[in-house]
Amino acid sequence: MSPRKALITGITGQDGSYLAEFLLAKGYEVHGVVRRASTFNTGRIDPLYEQPHISSGKHLQLHYGDLGDSSSLQRVLAAVVPDEVYNLGAQSHVRVSFDVPEYTTDVVGTGTLRLLEAMRSLGIKPKFYQASSSEQYGLVQAVPQSENTPFYPRSPYACAKVFAHMLTVNYRESYGFPASCGILFNHESPRRGENFVTRKITRGLTRIKVGSQKNLALGNLEAQRDWGFAGDYVEAMWLMMQQDVADDYVIATGETHSVQEFLEVAAAYLDLDWRAVVTQDPRHLRPAEVDLLLGDPSKAKRVLGWEPTVTFRGLVQMMCDADLALAQQEMR
Repeated sequence: MSPRKALITGITGQDGSYLAEFLLAKGYEVHGVVRRASTFNTGRIDPLYEQPHISSGKHLQLHYGDLGDSSSLQRVLAAVVPDEVYNLGAQSHVRVSFDVPEYTTDVVGTGTLRLLEAMRSLGIKPKFYQASSSEQYGLVQAVPQSENTPFYPRSPYACAKVFAHMLTVNYRESYGFPASCGILFNHESPRRGENFVTRKITRGLTRIKVGSQKNLALGNLEAQRDWGFAGDYVEAMWLMMQQDVADDYVIATGETHSVQEFLEVAAAYLDLDWRAVVTQDPRHLRPAEVDLLLGDPSKAKRVLGWEPTVTFRGLVQMMCDADLALAQQEMR
């Protein structure tokens, strides 16, 4: 029997790399869509070619394509004919979306439309996963936030995600697409991009610890988020694709912690006084802030049997350990 085939947009990102690793371990043939760039950005997935179960990478294949280019998406889909499609590609930095709103909206919102339309025009209906975001709740209308909580987006990124989410629901209801949306709350890891606040904290504090950096500039320390481990969350994505009926699910821990608390836990673990090295810089503030995000994952637990395995403190310590090793390596 030939292995199931999965196509992942955004395979070189944090979630894409964990998902590819997860699917390969389950025997999938994994295909990823990558944008052409002047430098290779496959660092997160390069180790997958070295793992013994992949057999020299024959079960992991990359294809040039772009969510801004419908013809490339149609070409890749026609070549792969996947059983499952995971749409993780995005300009995913919320603060940056205020600086490049048109690009963010085109990739995140219209990019999802291009992908869905490419499948429709080809006449294929693979199971489809749309990466929705807790940022869609924005100025929250209820605490905690569930699948039934109204959206109130507060950034171009979040507005684009709402469009992509509702579009996915529309294609499910209009054309019978087996399309599900995972409304993922903040999820972090040592593979998180260094311009996201959690990784900025662990990267900065570990460099301060080894003496290669003196200060760390941050924005709003009072924002509260529901933080989990990205490796746990990709399992939830896969579990959605194994259901007979497509649906939408909140994926979260059900706990909320402030940015300052993340900072305090990381600094204490590294034996640092964060108040002596951290400054607040208004350049890192958003024009419209999202103060509190707290997810209700009870539906995912009930239907998917999914629960997070990594605690908040465990996540912070995991990231500190990885970045301390990296900072020490940089000093050699």
